[in-house]
Amino acid sequence: MGNANSYYSQADQQIIDNLRQPDGSRRKGEDELFSVYAYFIQEGVRKYKITEEDAFDAYSDSVLAAIEKIANGSFEGRSSLKTWLFQIFQNKCVDLLRKKTTNKNSIHNTVSVGDMLFQLSDGAKSIVQQLVDKADINLLRQRIEALGEKCRELLLLSADGFSDKEIAARQQYKSADVVKTSRLRCLDKLRQLYKQA
Repeated sequence: MGNANSYYSQADQQIIDNLRQPDGSRRKGEDELFSVYAYFIQEGVRKYKITEEDAFDAYSDSVLAAIEKIANGSFEGRSSLKTWLFQIFQNKCVDLLRKKTTNKNSIHNTVSVGDMLFQLSDGAKSIVQQLVDKADINLLRQRIEALGEKCRELLLLSADGFSDKEIAARQQYKSADVVKTSRLRCLDKLRQLYKQA
């Protein structure tokens, strides 16, 4: 079914159509939407002077919000998909900056979780394994225990080599993208626990 809206490119329309499907097409649409505009992350780092990790968080939240609005039919299509998603992303970045200014907690580790995440998606060692390589295994166990059950299970499954899609199916997450975002947040919690040590 075509759309008369001139704002959409054919690729946008395909993503939108896929996201409105209940089957495997929806997952394909989610993956496409996530990857097509992933360069927004670097834009966020440059424009808002935030860490890659924070930009990734803002981008992931934006994509998840967009997927929800498209899937439930509340995306009105008054602009291109790219423009609309970038507006959501900018708002998330601004919210993040406000929160950081309020909390005065903008100091981060020098390790970029975003870099580690991209290594993970390329089949490189998991971040948990990297922490094991660099740290005392007992300390790592204590920190992982302190994360809570959901984060602990997610990180351990990831460390065992399960893909985001496999974890999504196993742990009943909505999609692989939700797993990716959840894992990033869990890793951030783990890093915060290490900083407190």
